[in-house]
Amino acid sequence: MNKVKDSGQKALIIAEEIGLLIIAVSTIIAMSVEVMSMFKAMNVTLADLLLLFIYLEVLTMVGIYLKSGKLPVRMPLYIAIVASARYIILDMKNLDNLRIIGLSGAVLILTLSILAIRYGHTKFPYDDK
Repeated sequence: MNKVKDSGQKALIIAEEIGLLIIAVSTIIAMSVEVMSMFKAMNVTLADLLLLFIYLEVLTMVGIYLKSGKLPVRMPLYIAIVASARYIILDMKNLDNLRIIGLSGAVLILTLSILAIRYGHTKFPYDDK
């Protein structure tokens, strides 16, 4: 039974690493496409920069996960904040006041969540065990 369990764990680790590789390669391809479109347009907008920042955060998240085997909860929260800001910037003309307030409130809640997590990590650090 232990052989089956060990084989299953190894298979899951391999599948996880293949998935991370696919995410990393796809992100690099998407980033390259975005950079090429900026070169073709000869124009860089704030939305383009925020999108590149999101791609960079995804790559950072994959790198951290590969190095440590752990995924910091804050990384997806950072990505969500940048994605929300990008959404607000791109659709500013089409958003009504209530939706802008809702999105701003969502960013505030995400920010407070990050602060709470950081406070928890400094006051109650993980054991290295």
